[in-house]
Amino acid sequence: MEIERINENTIKFYISYMDIEDRGFDREDIWYNREKSEQLFWQVMDEVNYNEEDFQIDGPLWIQVQALEKGLEIVVTKAQISKDGQNLQLPTESGKTIDMPVDDKIESLLEEKFGPMNKADEIEQQYGQDFVVVVSFKDLEDIIQLSHVFEPVEGMGEELYYYDDKYMLITRFDEDYLSDDEQEDLISQILEFGQESPLTMFVVQEYGKEIFEEDALAQVKEHFSL
Repeated sequence: MEIERINENTIKFYISYMDIEDRGFDREDIWYNREKSEQLFWQVMDEVNYNEEDFQIDGPLWIQVQALEKGLEIVVTKAQISKDGQNLQLPTESGKTIDMPVDDKIESLLEEKFGPMNKADEIEQQYGQDFVVVVSFKDLEDIIQLSHVFEPVEGMGEELYYYDDKYMLITRFDEDYLSDDEQEDLISQILEFGQESPLTMFVVQEYGKEIFEEDALAQVKEHFSL
């Protein structure tokens, strides 16, 4: 792993895919398993702290990841929260500090400073307000039966894929429309016909064969009769 100190607030390091595998991870872990990617990040940050003793984490961080041909380039910038808790203070390369409201979107600033977001960032932004459940079905017949008894509601969206010899239903629940109890009730209805999958939606979308991109249950009901 190569470490480059940009300034007192920013550090950049490069880690090859071979280094990642030596640490017990693989590419799929990094891009599609949030828990695994966080484990790798903090493991690497421990090494950064060991080599750069004066770069101590004492507040929020801005993190930008760029996928290269043979590894990852990661830029980490230390930020601070203002005393009144209303602004994020992000240091610039010139040494000045930019104050931004905590609830403001900062994608444009980060893109200007570090470059465009990667695909995983874009997906996370797109689904940031949704609770997502992936359910697998062994047979198409199970989904057909579900589609004829289930009534989708506002604030709910479904996608259907075929992956690893199973039909995979990705269901998104908008938490602005549906309460936790309502989401649990809808999920329990779906699980009467399928089984919750440990796979993330990112894996299914990336490697699965798309059948219906939206309104999946309504389309199954329309195309298949009991």
